[in-house]
Amino acid sequence: MNIIYVNRRSESVDVGSQATADQNYKAMINNTAAEIPNAQGTSGLTGASSAPSGWMALTLRAAAIYNILWGAWCIFFPGHLWELMGLAQPNYPFLWQCIGMIVGVYGVGYWIAAKNPATHWPIVLVGLLGKIFGPIGFAQAYFIDQVLPLRFGWMLVTNDFIWWIPFVLILRHAYGVHERARIAGRYLSGARAAGAGSSDEAFVRDGLDVVTSNRLTLGQMSEQGRVLVVFLRHSGCTFCREALADIARVKQSLAGVGTTICLVHMGSKEQGAAMLAEYGLDEIAIISDPERRMYKAFDLRRGTAGQLLSWRSWIRGAHAAISGGHWVGRLVGDGFQMPGAFVVYRRAIVGGFIHETASDRPDYCGLAACGVVAP
Repeated sequence: MNIIYVNRRSESVDVGSQATADQNYKAMINNTAAEIPNAQGTSGLTGASSAPSGWMALTLRAAAIYNILWGAWCIFFPGHLWELMGLAQPNYPFLWQCIGMIVGVYGVGYWIAAKNPATHWPIVLVGLLGKIFGPIGFAQAYFIDQVLPLRFGWMLVTNDFIWWIPFVLILRHAYGVHERARIAGRYLSGARAAGAGSSDEAFVRDGLDVVTSNRLTLGQMSEQGRVLVVFLRHSGCTFCREALADIARVKQSLAGVGTTICLVHMGSKEQGAAMLAEYGLDEIAIISDPERRMYKAFDLRRGTAGQLLSWRSWIRGAHAAISGGHWVGRLVGDGFQMPGAFVVYRRAIVGGFIHETASDRPDYCGLAACGVVAP
């Protein structure tokens, strides 16, 4: 058993002022935002990143006006288009008028969606589907049924084709907004993070009183400043290696604002030391936890098949291995154990990141700022 516990002391460790560090956190986050590519940050907690670009609103309003005018044309002048095409008048003009009514109603929907495309993305999606199925229907009518002339297809250019790319880009924007919100929902701060572990008593016993490799308990470290506690997956995991590389990139930035790092792993002390040395993290405090007692204290559980083997994890794993060189190694520890990251300050959890899948990539600098009150 490699975890060592000590009894809590009644006297407190001298705590230095954190005011200067607090004031530097915002600058640190801005300066290090690009240090971890594709990290899942806390920006989704704010509304700034979800604001649509001006062209999205203009595009949807243009589509709304076009649809309303085109629909009105079909309703009030159902035979005009057929005259322009040199075609026989339809036998049932009211059916063409019904089509015009549907198109016009789409226009109302586009106008509403223009106010917030990310929120009203289903309207855009339905509109895009209609603009895809319309040309498919024309292709059948021209090539198979041979009931419409080719010149009728020119209408598809303004009705459908010109809207494909902007609608796809709007949907891509909406997906990004909702994905950031999903990730941000797993960044904990303040009172929410305080309930992240087990019971308070279990957390004090099994968490704060663990002696780290620097011979201080986690609680003592937290009384000297913020501590970023990162729980790793098994050492052979691609994402474990990626996390170590990410931490190596930002360790100086974190140290500059008074945040120390403590890593928890499931290997032996010797295996942990070798793993840290590989990434230049020899000076980082580390806790060896083969029995996963610390993981359980922080309520980090074993993952399900969906959390470990999702399509997102496969894609992310391939990218991390090929572009980052984080290849799979020998499994040391429980292969099902999920990772996690928490910020502990003055014997309390002030922030945390709950992984939904093994491939989630936290923004450690953003996480370290949890609990900081802006000056």
